[in-house]
Amino acid sequence: MASRRNGTLYTGVTTDLKRRAWEHRDKVLSGFTARYNCTMLVWYRRYENVVDAIADEKRIKKWRRAWKIQMIEAMNPDWRDLYPDLA
Repeated sequence: MASRRNGTLYTGVTTDLKRRAWEHRDKVLSGFTARYNCTMLVWYRRYENVVDAIADEKRIKKWRRAWKIQMIEAMNPDWRDLYPDLA
């Protein structure tokens, strides 16, 4: 999730991406994403199991910001909000 292009970034794991993105967008829960207005889904990856997803989340959270931006722009160069595309 991001607040805007090159803005504040948030990385998390969920078993229901559409629901969780909606919660962030509508600020249903207080916390980091609500505080920093991270309402745009700009990147995601699907996993076969939650163990791999959590391991990747921990790895990505340790990355430098520039690496995270490169990862986003490789999938979504225009920083479009991908939430409307979720099935």
